[in-house]
Amino acid sequence: MKAIVIERTGGPETMRLSDLPDPVPGPGQLLVDVAGAGVNFIDTYHREGAYPLPLPLTLGLEGAGRIATVGDGVSGFAPGDRVAWAQAQGSYAEKVIVPAERALRVPDGVDDLTAAAVPLQGLTAHYLATSTCPVAEGDDVLIHAAAGGVGLLLTQIVTRRGGRVLATASTQEKAALARQAGAAEVIRYDQEDFPARVRELTGGRGVRVVYDGVGRTTFDGSLASLALRGMLVLFGYASGRPDPFDINRLQESGSTFLTRPTLGHYIATPAELQRRAGDVFGWVADGSLSVRIGGTYPLAQAARAHEDLQARRTTGKLLLQP
Repeated sequence: MKAIVIERTGGPETMRLSDLPDPVPGPGQLLVDVAGAGVNFIDTYHREGAYPLPLPLTLGLEGAGRIATVGDGVSGFAPGDRVAWAQAQGSYAEKVIVPAERALRVPDGVDDLTAAAVPLQGLTAHYLATSTCPVAEGDDVLIHAAAGGVGLLLTQIVTRRGGRVLATASTQEKAALARQAGAAEVIRYDQEDFPARVRELTGGRGVRVVYDGVGRTTFDGSLASLALRGMLVLFGYASGRPDPFDINRLQESGSTFLTRPTLGHYIATPAELQRRAGDVFGWVADGSLSVRIGGTYPLAQAARAHEDLQARRTTGKLLLQP
């Protein structure tokens, strides 16, 4: 089979389209023919070595496809069933092994590419808005990079829970997408002092929560945008890690909270994973959650997909097609 492999960490140039033996599912596993693989920032962290993994490494965690073979001891799945997944290392490939207990059934009415675009970012948006800092009716919420894959989904979920979304975006096109997703206000943080604008839009109070997947370039402004006892949810580092900071700043900014969550801790059990996935896929199937696929690339162009993602030239979700 064809797969994208790195033998050393570094830039996109380290990624190679390689020939590998077809994997064989063990007990409790599924072998899946990949229809589409999601491209995510965590893949770039793996490629760069920020989150070290053993080398050589087949990149990719997320995707969707059809089951080819079922391993011993697996019940409830059969060859031909459509499944998606969020945490199966090696998804940038024509075939991948998926643990059966982590496989997500794809509902009728959700096509393969949409299914591949949903799991990681949809589950992330779900846990952020419902568990890390549960949004309540009337809450003011700041979402950075609201036209990105997580941002568009998170904006919709926050809005359906009754929150008022103040979104940041860097272009007019991205601002329009954020508004279409439900943002009440969009701040061009390439042109405005966004903490000052947040204070203006909230009558000086600030927001209850900032969902920040950007990191270094937005961190200080995010902290300055919080209301009394507000929470900064730093869930990603698209611009790099913030510098270490004095914890007393949380007191000085209004007894605020800072958390650095990760998806794995919010889908730690199969039951929690299936509950969150059931909500997200259900909303996609009934049309109440819109998934934007911002670009599809042949598997051989995975390096270009990483370049486009890290340069922030894209909106919505990027996918690779084997």
